[in-house]
Amino acid sequence: MARTRRERSLSGGRRLPFGRPLSLWPLLSLWPLLAALGAAAALALGGLSAPASAAAAPGPRSNPAVDYQDPVSALPPVSRPATRHCTVEVMRHDFGDNLADPPFSTTVTPPSRCAGPWTKVVMDWSGSVKGRQYDRLAGVWLGGAEIFRTSTAEPDEDGVNWHVDKDITEFIPLLRSPQQLQVELGNVVNSTYTGVYHMRLSFTYYLADARHPAARTADQVIPVDRHDPKSAPWFELGKGQSATTSVSLPANLTRARLELYARGGGCDEQWFTAVPDDLARTAPDYLCGGGPYREVLVSVDGRPAGLAQPYPVVYSGGIVPTLWRPIPAIDQFRTEAYDLDLTPFAGQLADGRPHSLTITPYDANDTWTVGGSLFLDTDHGRSHTGGAVTADSLGAAPRVATTQTKRADGGTDVAVDVHRDWSISGYVDTSGGRVVTTVEQHLGYRNTDAVSKTGQRQVVRQTDTGATTVRTAGPGRDQRTAVRHSWAYPIDVDSDAVSNVDYNNYDLRAAVTQGRTETDAVRSGRGGWHVTAVSDDRLTATGELARKAGAVLTADGTSVEHYRGADDSGFCYDRLLRAAHGWITSDSGGLCG
Repeated sequence: MARTRRERSLSGGRRLPFGRPLSLWPLLSLWPLLAALGAAAALALGGLSAPASAAAAPGPRSNPAVDYQDPVSALPPVSRPATRHCTVEVMRHDFGDNLADPPFSTTVTPPSRCAGPWTKVVMDWSGSVKGRQYDRLAGVWLGGAEIFRTSTAEPDEDGVNWHVDKDITEFIPLLRSPQQLQVELGNVVNSTYTGVYHMRLSFTYYLADARHPAARTADQVIPVDRHDPKSAPWFELGKGQSATTSVSLPANLTRARLELYARGGGCDEQWFTAVPDDLARTAPDYLCGGGPYREVLVSVDGRPAGLAQPYPVVYSGGIVPTLWRPIPAIDQFRTEAYDLDLTPFAGQLADGRPHSLTITPYDANDTWTVGGSLFLDTDHGRSHTGGAVTADSLGAAPRVATTQTKRADGGTDVAVDVHRDWSISGYVDTSGGRVVTTVEQHLGYRNTDAVSKTGQRQVVRQTDTGATTVRTAGPGRDQRTAVRHSWAYPIDVDSDAVSNVDYNNYDLRAAVTQGRTETDAVRSGRGGWHVTAVSDDRLTATGELARKAGAVLTADGTSVEHYRGADDSGFCYDRLLRAAHGWITSDSGGLCG
């Protein structure tokens, strides 16, 4: 389980070697992934089957508990324009036993040799670790604005190296001037957990030229953060808590977008396997309560303003660590933020007074780490704008339908359904006339969970789909546009704690299938929809890990990841990875021919 500075210490709670307190850890279930892998036999009699391609992998069988290949992902790398550029190493730091320390901090200044304007700015995050260590949550802030959210790899005995890149061009309004850089990676080093995270961070500034114009960005970026110099700028929210911050925005505001990060921890690390509270109480060593539905509500001055559906992230030590060696789970290393268009509130926010912004994870049963940034556009022809919210049908809480059915074998089948349909409209009076913005969202969610009598096994299948449409109407008849973002976040988990005596004696098996499909489309006037971006990332994995008296008895895993879509330049990208026993056995594709 990834840890922040709120390192849990549960008296009497047993811990797995990858840092999960069993009293708080719902041992996930394997799922319909098994359908794709030949599920019927996958966990029969406690045995775990593997895909045929992995079973036929060449070479000797290795032990991914103590030796595995450096992490490899099928995601396309960030494209790099062929322009003059400068790379600046902004951090080289070792994160050892530092839970009581404030975040790493330094000042980032734009390089004089590449002073701008820039067509693109790319961040590179690289790390290495060896020994034994938890997976850790990490974040990077520039001028208080969170520019990167990630978690770390779990090491083997010889050590692993990994790298993540990210396009941070949208933060150019901050990058133009010297800014404080903060990096949070809370870690523990002692006689048991020996891994020190050796991390490097660099920014590469690509200069604009005739073929690569200067990037178009928001006019201002304002952090949504906690102002505490001794702690990370993100908010860590316990059960039932919300985060509220006060923001003062420009008087000539025309548009506002919130980029939101939200990730669960503790018993909500794998919130999608949580069960109703009464069922969780029957097996507290294996089940978490609160039910499996989560959403993150954003309110402006106490009024619901936007909604994000969190992706079901699995950390590198999650469920069974050998699932993710060497192919990481989706969103594990490059966590995607959620965009919420708050423009219907722009006229109200441009009154020159402070306003409150509140972030609330729905029905959280444990810690959620949230935060983000506001991206603001202003009227260059007017010093003051104004307006109002004219309609808002977003309710503060969803209607969650939950049913529980007892089975003859003593287990329980749980089904949870949620549907949300809402819209918010508002206008801003600009120098060009009145602009009306309407944000609409539809989402459908279903989670089914077959829970064994003892809680040791769960078979979860979750579907989460939806679309957000932003419609803009200007003062003229032809000034009507719409953008639509649709998503699908399926995840199936079938896990079994065959035995679980203590830290050094256990037997865990699991299979997971997860996906992330996103489509962006635009429409002008009364024309049809035009698709501008598509990405489809699918991953299946099986894993098992058993110890007796501290010695590894069984450790193995197989996985397949297939990414299809486009890279960030819009070029077709199709890559397929296969892995077995901790090593890549097949790597094909890339940029489409």
